Amino acid sequence: MAHLPGNPRDRGWWREPTSPSLGEANASIPIAPRAASFARRLWAFTGIGLMVAVGYMDPGNWATDLAAGAQYGYALLFVILASNLMALLLQHLAVRLGIVAGRDLAQACRDHYSRPVSFVLWILCELAIAACDLAEVIGSAIALQLLFGIPLVWGIVITGLDVMLLLLLQRHGFRLLEAIVATLVITIGACFAYEIWAARPDPAGIALGFLPDSRILHDPTMLYIAIGILGATVMPHNLYLHSSIVQTRAYPRTDEGRREALRLATIDSTVSLGFAFFVNAAILVTAAAAFHGTEHQDVADIHDAYALLTPVLGASLASTLFAVALLASGQNSTVTGTLAGQIVMEGFLDLRLPPWLRRLVTRLIALVPAIAVAVAFGERGIGKLLVLSQVILSLQLPFAVFPLMAFTTSRAKMGDFAARGWVKWAGWGSAIVIAGLNAFLLWQVATG
Repeated sequence: MAHLPGNPRDRGWWREPTSPSLGEANASIPIAPRAASFARRLWAFTGIGLMVAVGYMDPGNWATDLAAGAQYGYALLFVILASNLMALLLQHLAVRLGIVAGRDLAQACRDHYSRPVSFVLWILCELAIAACDLAEVIGSAIALQLLFGIPLVWGIVITGLDVMLLLLLQRHGFRLLEAIVATLVITIGACFAYEIWAARPDPAGIALGFLPDSRILHDPTMLYIAIGILGATVMPHNLYLHSSIVQTRAYPRTDEGRREALRLATIDSTVSLGFAFFVNAAILVTAAAAFHGTEHQDVADIHDAYALLTPVLGASLASTLFAVALLASGQNSTVTGTLAGQIVMEGFLDLRLPPWLRRLVTRLIALVPAIAVAVAFGERGIGKLLVLSQVILSLQLPFAVFPLMAFTTSRAKMGDFAARGWVKWAGWGSAIVIAGLNAFLLWQVATG
């Protein structure tokens, strides 16, 4: 038996007991017994990774990927690749925390840190969720405008009503949520498979785009977009979300059960984030093939991209499928954003609000600035607000990553399940790179 801390004789683990994360869904989904086939056991964990991967292809990603492709061609593909590799590692560590410690990242922070520190971390995380929700609101509103001609301001207001849809879905179990998310994810992937086919990008240019480009250190705009991609890809609230929803599976809470669950959940996460990588790369590649090096090179706006895709590519469905994928992306992110908000509030504060109230508060925080910018500046202002929301996410990211690394590399907290070797050093390296890039961005802004 591996040594697992957290028993009565080990007082140095967590300071206080907590209620289960997402108590109504915790250990609610059965898994196949050990005697069953590997495919059946893996199927029980399939869906968790897609719930997390949704956050890696939300409307915020669209804005940064479109700007990157249109302005710099394929040059920032290496940023998407590096961000996804960081995401794979960090989400694995979030899974490790949830399965081994039996608590989510927010609960772990509340138990480990002092109350003032936990409160500050909670506020920062709420800001990140509000920024993410802002992207969802704007993305869904833009999609409604493009598909149905609904004015942008009214589209923003309508998105506030999706709280009722989510509450209805939550009543029918967690597996239904996962199935709906998977359907929308497949829709997004199919739409962009068509866009790639229609765009006919340059394979050699794509291959070169995966090599680091030194211009990022000298071009402030390129750096700004790159950090926006990082913030849109490695999303802080996803670390809280993943460490929680992995506990919805009823795996045996034993050493052997945890090891098996960790292996299966990591496979699920890796495959799902690989799909998210395809979507992000496809958005950038489509923008690069359609707009870079043309008179439309300055296109960094979803509205303009929608209007130009069909005439530029000569594909009749390009613009329509672009908008359909955007709407699916925004609605998908609504589900995971709501769950993340619930997990963060309950974990940090041990406070349980009615789901409709929690969602309404979060939506209002996003609706107010979105409506104000839409009224004052129109479509252009909305596009810039979308990119800014992703940079805000990136600036908050170190405050989630460093606690995650501290917990999952600690033998006092994780026992024999503590991350070691290359996983440990790659994780800390990712955390330092993220913090360094954010510090560099702030320095650039401060010095003009």
